[in-house]
Amino acid sequence: QVQLVESGGGLVQTGGSLRLSCAASGGTSSRYAMGWFRQAPGKEREFVAAISWSGGSLYYADSVKGRFTISRDNAKNTVYLQMNSLKPEDTAVYYCTARSSTLYNSNWSQYPYRGQGTQVTVSS
Repeated sequence: QVQLVESGGGLVQTGGSLRLSCAASGGTSSRYAMGWFRQAPGKEREFVAAISWSGGSLYYADSVKGRFTISRDNAKNTVYLQMNSLKPEDTAVYYCTARSSTLYNSNWSQYPYRGQGTQVTVSS
């Protein structure tokens, strides 16, 4: 069983940056692909970014491509989401997820391990 804890959310102005972190514990001897999803008030949950176990394959939603960067440090069991040029529409609760596969996926249902979420608010 993998436990995921996100941190790094907060309030930032339009055009600002934040870096989210996701620390994994338990079952980390296995290989996991990781993903970030987000959900804004009144909207459906959406895929943001994913990374394979090796970190060699990355996948982004079109809405964040070129602004967000996902990375991982397997020695620290941590995944990061660097968010630059933030916009008000990026405001959401961001969730870190993991799946028992070396390959990434953009489907929420394919990630059985999920964190509690961290709030990101971008003011205009």
